[in-house]
Amino acid sequence: MSERIAFMASNAPVAQTARAALIGRYGDVAPESADVIVALGGDGFMLHTLHDTQELEAPVYGMNRGTVGFLMNAYSESDLLERLAAAEEETLNPLAMRATCVNNSVHEALAINEVSLLRAGSQAAKLRIKIDGRLRMEELVCDGALISTPAGSTAYNYSAHGPILPIGSDVLALTAIAPFRPRRWRGALLPKQATVRFEVLEADKRPVMAHADSRSIEHVAAVEILSDDRIAHRILFDPGHGLEERLIREQFV
Repeated sequence: MSERIAFMASNAPVAQTARAALIGRYGDVAPESADVIVALGGDGFMLHTLHDTQELEAPVYGMNRGTVGFLMNAYSESDLLERLAAAEEETLNPLAMRATCVNNSVHEALAINEVSLLRAGSQAAKLRIKIDGRLRMEELVCDGALISTPAGSTAYNYSAHGPILPIGSDVLALTAIAPFRPRRWRGALLPKQATVRFEVLEADKRPVMAHADSRSIEHVAAVEILSDDRIAHRILFDPGHGLEERLIREQFV
């Protein structure tokens, strides 16, 4: 592993302090010139870093200076070069979201974890679901629904009682959020290649907003989601602590 490292940190004081200490020990280069990017923060900052550097060749190695740190490695200053040399790589493909609003404007965004639709008013949302152009559910009355990647399946998806998906599986999780009708419908597992379309029924009366990771679109009328294999996010983990191990461990907590 080359020693050309770019250090990026969240605005949290503990992350900024860590960045200064690591730069003092290992130096720092611009992300465009780096062989590896070290992200210091929590999972939210890791997602932000992956989005910001998706056009670059350098993989991203995260060290936890946040809270949960599911996508991060443990923090240490003294042995970074050795850890980078031994690190194992995971490749993640994001979801591509295309949202059409009630005013006919169109918005596109990428999501590494999930794309979610959430009610934005006092009444439950009504969603129609199509998979690869075929109608699968005429009406889902709910607080919302989401499509999750395997990497994101332990985040919002898991909190909404969706399944944890093994890393490397060509599967997406479609999970309902507080479904009212059909009663207790828990969602579906879909092929990674599937195109999912949500159509918002009674959009003026029952407004819905869409989220792709941290980007939000209000007053959506329809949302199409598919996995984008053209983009590959490269993430580095310490040996024995990759995403596959973390996903298994999460199920036995």
